[in-house]
Amino acid sequence: MYLDVVHLRAFYDLPLGRLLRSLIGAPIRKMWPDLTGQALLGIGYAGPFMRPYLDTVDRAIAAMPAPQGAVHWPRERESACALVEDQDLPFPDAYFDRVMLVHALDHCSDPAAVLREAWRVLVPGGRLIAVVPNRRGLWAQSELSPFGYGRPYSGSQLKDLLKSCQFNVTEDKEALFMPPSRARTILRAARTWEGIGRRIWPAFGGVLIMEAEKVVFQSLPVDGKKSRFRVLRPVFIPEGVATGLKPVRSVHRRVKTGDF
Repeated sequence: MYLDVVHLRAFYDLPLGRLLRSLIGAPIRKMWPDLTGQALLGIGYAGPFMRPYLDTVDRAIAAMPAPQGAVHWPRERESACALVEDQDLPFPDAYFDRVMLVHALDHCSDPAAVLREAWRVLVPGGRLIAVVPNRRGLWAQSELSPFGYGRPYSGSQLKDLLKSCQFNVTEDKEALFMPPSRARTILRAARTWEGIGRRIWPAFGGVLIMEAEKVVFQSLPVDGKKSRFRVLRPVFIPEGVATGLKPVRSVHRRVKTGDF
């Protein structure tokens, strides 16, 4: 179940929320250092982590699910927020270069359906970043942040989910190694906790941050030779390569009886 958007906005305005935005945003910016001229979509409540790209992207839209609610975003500009059904996004196929999912896969009723919609609106070779609470981490057990209210994942569970929805995982990181606390001594030492945690217990970060690339499947003959049997093989289409293929919902070809 989605949290109320008013509570999410209020949390990220608090000192703890601003700190988490910084600690989680740092590895995101390392994965995506430059999105100049690209189209960016946020699903869930991704606005705090999309903000660093506002001045460089071609367009940025925050898609906020109807059960969560929507607020004006970004506050200092004309709103680029859309109230959506997370399993039926109101955007054309292959419309975005990047998709960011925050407080989405852990709160939605059908994570696979949300990922299929993200796959649909991404260009071939487009990339997404998913941020979810880590099942092994302390933040999934604490109610101090929104990451303690959703569905936690292990790294293998998130990878399997992405692969089942035709995404190729390219990179994964963890963040939030500090213990859940509002104590000033803990907050002041947060970056020290991050450095130590990555070296000593990297599997126990509070959140998982995983990047994946959209994979398009195409029917090709095995070894380039003609065969009486049609074989479906995955074809990797790297980012920025023109394919001439129109994005489709269904990726399988119907086999005619005359082919056998």
